[in-house]
Amino acid sequence: MTATPADIPADSPADNKADARAATSLPAHDVTDLGLAAEGIRRIDWAEREMPVLRLIRERFERDRPLEGLRIGACLHVTTETANLMRTLKAAGAEVTLAASNPLSTKDDVAAALVATYGISCFARRGEDRDTYYAHLNAVADRHP
Repeated sequence: MTATPADIPADSPADNKADARAATSLPAHDVTDLGLAAEGIRRIDWAEREMPVLRLIRERFERDRPLEGLRIGACLHVTTETANLMRTLKAAGAEVTLAASNPLSTKDDVAAALVATYGISCFARRGEDRDTYYAHLNAVADRHP
């Protein structure tokens, strides 16, 4: 499922609607700006260096793929630490979709990197309104995790 302009609330920035139309090769998403991905990658990489156990688990999961064929939906703070957890689940073979649990803690650059670089569906915008928040939760549920 790729986000379509109809899926995005009317009060979302117009540039994201254009992103949704153009993003046929990207996973389903609604993030503030995919152009923020480079900064998100830098910060995710920094966090990964501080999470050696999770990195070791991801390396093992890349070989063994214990979650192959599973769909996982998550509603968590969209932070660098969460990004590394989502990367680990994907490396294990799972199809992962993430929605923000708190719009005030969402890191837009991290959300952009999850979509644009790591191919993980993400529905998160810093400061999103109530309607968008619930639309994002529904987008995760619509994936039938």
